[in-house]
Amino acid sequence: MVGRWNLLILALNLSIVIVLSETECPDGFNLSRRKCVDIDECEFDEDNSEGLCGNDAVCHNTFGSFHCSCEDGYRSTSGAANFSAATSVKCEDFNECLEDGGLCGPNASCFNTIPQYSCICEAGFKSTTGVESFRNGDNITCRDMDECQEENVCGQNATCINTQGSFNCVCNAGFKLKSGHQEQCEDICMIGTTICGYGTCYHGASGHYCTCHAGFTNYGHKGSRCTELNCDVFNDKISLTEEFHVARDLVKQLKESCLELTVSENPKELDGEEILKQLLSVIDNLLSGGAFKDNKKVSIFLTMVEETLRFIGPFIKAPWTAITSTHADLKLLVKKGDDFPQGTKTFSTKGAHLNISLKTAAGEPSYYPGFTTVSHLSYANLEDSADGFFSGMKRQEEQSYKINSKVVTVTVSNRNTSHLKEPVILTFDHLKQSNELSHTCVFWDSSKEGGSWSARGCSVLTSNPNYTVCSCNHLSSFAVLMALHEIEDTFELQLITWVGLSLSLICLFICILTFSLIRSIKSPRTTIHLHLCISLFIANIIFLAGISRTENRVGCAVVAGLLHFFFLAAFCWMCLEGIQLFRMVVLVFNTSFKTLYMMAGGYGVPAVIVAVSALANAKGYGTKRHCWLNLELIWSFFGPVCVIIVVNIFFFLITVWKLAQKFSSLNPDLDNLQKIKVFIITAVAQLTLLGTMWIFGCFQFEGAPIVISYLFTIFSSSQGFLLFVMHCLLSKQVREEYGKILSICCAPGKKSYSGLNSSHTSKARASKSTQDTGESRI
Repeated sequence: MVGRWNLLILALNLSIVIVLSETECPDGFNLSRRKCVDIDECEFDEDNSEGLCGNDAVCHNTFGSFHCSCEDGYRSTSGAANFSAATSVKCEDFNECLEDGGLCGPNASCFNTIPQYSCICEAGFKSTTGVESFRNGDNITCRDMDECQEENVCGQNATCINTQGSFNCVCNAGFKLKSGHQEQCEDICMIGTTICGYGTCYHGASGHYCTCHAGFTNYGHKGSRCTELNCDVFNDKISLTEEFHVARDLVKQLKESCLELTVSENPKELDGEEILKQLLSVIDNLLSGGAFKDNKKVSIFLTMVEETLRFIGPFIKAPWTAITSTHADLKLLVKKGDDFPQGTKTFSTKGAHLNISLKTAAGEPSYYPGFTTVSHLSYANLEDSADGFFSGMKRQEEQSYKINSKVVTVTVSNRNTSHLKEPVILTFDHLKQSNELSHTCVFWDSSKEGGSWSARGCSVLTSNPNYTVCSCNHLSSFAVLMALHEIEDTFELQLITWVGLSLSLICLFICILTFSLIRSIKSPRTTIHLHLCISLFIANIIFLAGISRTENRVGCAVVAGLLHFFFLAAFCWMCLEGIQLFRMVVLVFNTSFKTLYMMAGGYGVPAVIVAVSALANAKGYGTKRHCWLNLELIWSFFGPVCVIIVVNIFFFLITVWKLAQKFSSLNPDLDNLQKIKVFIITAVAQLTLLGTMWIFGCFQFEGAPIVISYLFTIFSSSQGFLLFVMHCLLSKQVREEYGKILSICCAPGKKSYSGLNSSHTSKARASKSTQDTGESRI
């Protein structure tokens, strides 16, 4: 019974549920005919001005709901493709052209619109369907338009050439685009009267051509402008042949070629590279023969090189040419074409570098001949020939110059290079590096007294011990000079000089009396010492009396010449001493010179050197501050001195070697060998004294340190005193004679000193070898 009631209750509940389910549906559904049917929310969207999804969005119904998406050309602010209307997400326009660079394909431009975008063909292209705009996916592309199919687009004097998206008009031969008109060609001969320069323009089948006037040429290129060609530079073959006969054939060939270019309408083509080789061969021959030592020869040489390089430049075929020989290093640039050259070029040769603007090299655009050439030539040893010619330089007091770089020649096709709008920049490596030398940029001026270095138009941009950078507003041959300065006097140096020379004069006078009056010590060697002291004595007197007497030019030159002579004589007598020792040891003992030969060597040789120096450069004797040799002539003294020192060292080395052999022999003559040993020691000491003094003297003309100046002054002023000590006080025999003289002077009642009248008895019994040598041990 209970079970039946339970089943009844369950059935009742089920019926209630069914009834309730048929009367209520979930969200998004409506009850229709007892069924829940999906509601299309998007149908009601049309009644709302903004719609359920907002502006620029589309509503999409789903089963039981709906969602939103942006229209084409818009993107949701959340970035999602679908979004709910219940959120704050909106649709905004985006630039498709930025998103995809190739959206429109090649030769088309993309333009953003709201919404979507448009593709439009670029200028010179059109769409395959003819429409003005399209979009990706329309199967439309842009193709080139052939503008040349249009009638007379370039005119009758030009040819149209189609290009991708455009076209070009190329003027026919003999025509040129008219100024300010991109598509009009005009007869070249009608454009301007200067089209041919110094010539007449004609129109031919193959274009225009120029007929040059007399004296002008376009180097065989009929379409080029005519420029002046001066063949007179090659006319002076006579003087050139006399000075440099090796250049005769080259100059003759250049003259003939030059004349042919100015008179013939069809001159033969020259081989520029071959002429360059000939030129460098001539340079090698001339510079290998030694220094010219003549400023006129230097001028002729440089003029020949400059004119040759300028003449053959247009005939060089390669854009760049580099040729190196034994004595020359050449870099040459040739640029051809109707376009006026632009930019800057750098040239590097041995010891020098050049920076030059091509506009400077080409000249004025209105006279541009259709080519530009630049040559940069560095000489290996021309500084030896061109050194010493400084008459064009403005010197400071006691200042001289010396070349301290390689000499270079710069030429260009531009004929007007006397004053350039843009300067050329030259960098020179120094031949001698020093922190204490000042440098000057110079060029070779052939118009200055036959030829001289001049600083006109050139300035130093920067300089250091290794190189100098120069700026010059004209072209020629260039170099860098270093300024040399004589030592400046100070009170301390003057005091040392006067005190030292006064003491030396007293000591030299005692030496002269000793070697001339004491007969017991007379020998060939003491004769040499006597004349050495006489030379130094006279030189020191002249120095004290006249070294500063510069008010009289002639008198000062005489003083300088006498000092030159007597100082050289002192070294010559010192050289004779070395030769005398050599003869005594190496040849035969006790061998001596004849007095006449010694006088010829001691005084004749210096007289010849001074005479030759005076004839070669008389102005070299005397300076503005001292009556001594100027810096241009100073090596007429230092040169012989160096030779004498080297010769004496050679003789002393051989003498010492032979003396050592004699000491090692079985039966040596120890007495004579010992004396010769002493002689060698004193001779070497004497050479060291005088040689050291003038070694320090060599460094007095280039801003020497003050310590060198003091050492030179001390050695030079005290040499008489040191010679007295070496040859008199340190000689036992001389000291003995001095002792006898003093004993007689102190005891007047005794017999007179026999040494002043006749040889002492003991000396008479001395051996002949002792008399010849005349000295005892130290």
